Amino acid sequence: METTKWALDPMHSEINFKVKHMMIANVSGGFNKFNVDATTEGHDFSKGKINFTAETSSIDTNNEQRDGHLRSADFFDAEKFPHLKFESTSMEKKSDEEYKLNGHLTIKDVTKPVTLNVNFGGIGKDPYGNTKAGFTIDGKINRKDFGLNWNAALEAGGVLVGEELKIHSEIQMAKVQ
Repeated sequence: METTKWALDPMHSEINFKVKHMMIANVSGGFNKFNVDATTEGHDFSKGKINFTAETSSIDTNNEQRDGHLRSADFFDAEKFPHLKFESTSMEKKSDEEYKLNGHLTIKDVTKPVTLNVNFGGIGKDPYGNTKAGFTIDGKINRKDFGLNWNAALEAGGVLVGEELKIHSEIQMAKVQ
């Protein structure tokens, strides 16, 4: 089978997350600088190898003060750990559209196995003749598993930042010619 290489279409992709704030609402954010590449057998992503990296300094929650805190040693320590990365180990096909993406996520030199839910949107050609593949990726991680431990106790009980981080991504890949 022919090996196919895929590159990120950054204009049609986004990496986002949500985390509880004060135990009552969610704060959303994302990474502005990231890359995804894949190698597949033909167009079969279930037999593929997928790699993702994000620049930790590109974290964006629409609040510069909070973003600065997230880049600090309290959280991502962006100067010391400029990237977080995900490397796939397998992609299990559950149906024509549903997959389980297994791999290793590394944040701050802590690597843990994670499983993400993938909805495969399909493959098509754009008006310029480029072959594209689309994916929606969702999952959850515990931020403390990766050394993102900072928190503050609230006067009424509870904590400022939740432990569970919800991941939601829209990814479009372009077949490399």
